[in-house]
Amino acid sequence: MIPFNRPFLAAREREYVRLAVESGQTSGDGPYTRRATDLLKTLAGARRALLTTSCTHALELTALLLDLRPGDEVIMPSFTFVSTANAYVLRGAVPVFVDCRPDTLNIDEQAVEDAITVRTRAIVVVHYGGVACDMTAIGKVARHHGIPVIEDNAHGLGAGYEGRPLGSFGAMATQSFHSTKNIQCGEGGALLINEERFGERAEILREKGTDRGRFFRGEVDKYRWMDLGSSYLPSDVLAAALTAQLEAFEDIQRRRHEVWSAYHAAFAGSDLVRPTVPAGCEHSAHLYYLLAPDHATRQAMLGHLRSYGVQAAFHYQPLHSAPAGRRYGRTGPGGCPVTEDVADRLVRLPLYAGMSDGEVARVVTAVRGFS
Repeated sequence: MIPFNRPFLAAREREYVRLAVESGQTSGDGPYTRRATDLLKTLAGARRALLTTSCTHALELTALLLDLRPGDEVIMPSFTFVSTANAYVLRGAVPVFVDCRPDTLNIDEQAVEDAITVRTRAIVVVHYGGVACDMTAIGKVARHHGIPVIEDNAHGLGAGYEGRPLGSFGAMATQSFHSTKNIQCGEGGALLINEERFGERAEILREKGTDRGRFFRGEVDKYRWMDLGSSYLPSDVLAAALTAQLEAFEDIQRRRHEVWSAYHAAFAGSDLVRPTVPAGCEHSAHLYYLLAPDHATRQAMLGHLRSYGVQAAFHYQPLHSAPAGRRYGRTGPGGCPVTEDVADRLVRLPLYAGMSDGEVARVVTAVRGFS
């Protein structure tokens, strides 16, 4: 069976993890945390970066930093992972779910403005598959209404829009280093901060609400409880594995793009709809999907690929119609018909940096045998 995903290991994860353990400094903010943070800031073009234990926790930090209160509203796509909504629901905010575009499957920028009310406190965008949302249009709407943009950039490290890295457009952005991502350390994430007003407080919230970071830099003589917070800081052992991955970023991305491009060329002219990458967008080769004509065909295709030894997968199910989505959120004007449609038709193909050319060819053959 060709797996849907296989976490890729670069050359030095084992070495760095061993050194981190042997150093005796296995808690957070050690030398590997600092090294990984510097590498990440360079890749993402962010002013500040704080490693976290997950992208979910990074999103929760954005909710705390925005000082959300019960009844506040946060606009977001329905076509996303549950963490995007949970982070704000935990603060009592109401997710307002809007539709996605039929081409990129990203949040529909036209639907965003229609969903804004006097209670809107943030707009959250998700760069699906590492293809940028229309940040020009979304940024214009956000500035007009004085609403901050948060980028859920779990798919988009290394991708760009109009010459700028994804993760550098919003007031804050979040990254994922889960084992399914291009760069992974099993579980992990990061908060990127592009507006300095959030920087100092973000460090305090991540350190259980204390100014412990300032204490270790010699800026205060003791550290105290300063604010809300939680334990969002990852172990330096995890950061060691992440450092090795980030150092190998170019090699990892090169192979992922080769696989993505091989699929894209192979399925040109197919009845199955391929991904769209608009002009001005540099994608991250995070995933490759095809859209079947309907749900029944999608299910048949998944079964066919499985019989050929290929593990393919569907993806997000609409949040607006999920039990928790109906309980905690609401749907924006016009509903989410595109989201409902594509969620029923989408098939993701195996894509990971360790795929061999033979495995890619087997996947292509299996798909062609169906279509």
